[in-house]
Amino acid sequence: MDHNCAMTPDQLVRTFIKHIEAKDLDSACALLTPDCEYDNVPMSKVFGPDAVKELLSPFTAACSEIDWVVVRQAASGDMTWGVVLNERVDRFKMGERWVELPLAGVFEVRDGKIALWRDYFDLTTFQKAMAG
Repeated sequence: MDHNCAMTPDQLVRTFIKHIEAKDLDSACALLTPDCEYDNVPMSKVFGPDAVKELLSPFTAACSEIDWVVVRQAASGDMTWGVVLNERVDRFKMGERWVELPLAGVFEVRDGKIALWRDYFDLTTFQKAMAG
């Protein structure tokens, strides 16, 4: 991933989100470190790109469209070690309706890739949104 050298942590996270929105989990997971941690705080935690892909695949497959709106994003550090914080509204089109989930994300960048991805959201809000 030599092209990451010119990237900033902010751009890396935005690129990661674009891949998720495109339902391109291979490209998204290629931006994760081999030992990455994905902590979906109120639900579960997994480690490694394969486990992230396995967790996200059924969910992204159930969506006809994915739109993650970054409301605010702040980044510090560089591609050797950096942190990105964002406030998002993750939107998933399921059938004829959009399911929306407001959340806060934390990303830690290490050696040009995402080493930690942690999303904080209210589980009850998510369950109500899924139930329609």
